[in-house]
Amino acid sequence: MKRWTVVFRALANINRLKIIRLLADGRKMSVTDIAENLQISFKATSNHLALLKNLDVVEAQGVSGHVFYFFNRQLPKDFQKIIEIALE
Repeated sequence: MKRWTVVFRALANINRLKIIRLLADGRKMSVTDIAENLQISFKATSNHLALLKNLDVVEAQGVSGHVFYFFNRQLPKDFQKIIEIALE
């Protein structure tokens, strides 16, 4: 129950939903790219990504000194369904 409270609280933030939407189509983006796209600060974007990464919604991959974030396609089915509904 506690995990679901955290999940729903995370998905209640519009910027986190926008990040999920950006990455849901398979794109890999850096914090800077996401921040510029959403027009929010680098720090805020980084904090949102850290929370989403802790929930296993996004994953990170380092490439040539840069970190790129992408949507985790291996989420549990019920969690994927919640995200699908949230993005409608």
